[in-house]
Order: sequence, then structure tokens, then C-alpha cells
Amino acid sequence: MPEQSIRYLIIPGWHGSPAEHWQSHWQRVLPNSSRVEQDNWQHPQKTSWVEQLQRAIADDTRPVVLIAHSLGCVTVAHWAAQAPKELINRVLGALLVAPADVERLNCPGPLRNFAPIPSARLPFPSQLIGSDNDPAASANRALQLAQAWGSEVSILRGVGHINVSSGHSRWEQGFSHLYRLQRQLEDDSRKMA
Repeated sequence: MPEQSIRYLIIPGWHGSPAEHWQSHWQRVLPNSSRVEQDNWQHPQKTSWVEQLQRAIADDTRPVVLIAHSLGCVTVAHWAAQAPKELINRVLGALLVAPADVERLNCPGPLRNFAPIPSARLPFPSQLIGSDNDPAASANRALQLAQAWGSEVSILRGVGHINVSSGHSRWEQGFSHLYRLQRQLEDDSRKMA
């Protein structure tokens, strides 16, 4: 899969991804990458966030790989549950990092309007990366989401929410998960040829 033929769409979570966040680093180093900008990062509204994701996919006809973090993962699931087939077909796959469990008891109030989390299988290949000590989603919850969404899953040890606070500014190790997803997409493409 030649990198020039696809684009990478970065989908941040609650509060966005500041300059020192790994998603911002990846946007700087991955070719053909852009990010979904939201109108309100502090008080996210599911409908608005899903519409912004849809607009970002619709505005460019090139095939896209989604790279989502936290609430961005849940936004992808909501979008995929209602998106038109024409746009679904543009998505080659998704890397879903540290999904936020917006159904958990201690979920912050501004995120609760994203519940319930869609439980339908995603209509494109995906890799879900969780953590055994993520305060936003337990390892068991990450495994449940991966099973529901049909995602291949990796649960990392001791990496927290995989964000700046947990020491993941550049998260160079994360590229191995992106490359694994891309190899999966290439294998799937060869099987269909």
C-alpha cells in the first residue's frame, strides 16, 4: 500500500491533542495526514463530533486510515454505525488507541452523551490498543469493545491512557501497531485481488 495513495486522519479525544501529544507528533511525521477539528473540545457533543468526522472523510476522496484516541475511538464507532456506504468504503481501517469507556460509573459528565457505545462490528478492519492500567477503560472493557467492534486487540502493560500525562509524547512504539494494521490491510487487499 503506497503511502502516497492514502491519507491518515487523526481523531483526538476530549480536550484535543496538544502539540506535545503523540497524535500531534504523528500528524507532523506521517505523509498525507490531517486531523478532525472539533468546535468544542471541552464540552463534546456526540452529534457535532460525528458530523465533523463525517465532513473530514467526505471532503477528500482518497482512501483513509483513521487514527483515533480516547473519545475519538467512540466517535469513530458512532460514525460507523450511521455513515453512508459511500463514505464507509473510503475507510481502509482504523487504529483505535485507549478508547474511553463513556459508560463507566466514574465517567466525567461532559462525555456521558456519547453513551451508549455502539456495539456493532465496525465495517472496516481495526486494531484496538488498550492498557492494563488505563483509568478511562479497564483492560477487560477494552477487550469487550474490541470483541464487539471486531478489532484485533493488544493490551499493553503499564502505559496508562497512552497520552502526555502517562509519558507518551511521541509514542514511537505505537507505529508498530499502525504498521501491523497496514500489513493487515495489504494482506486483505491481496486476498480480494
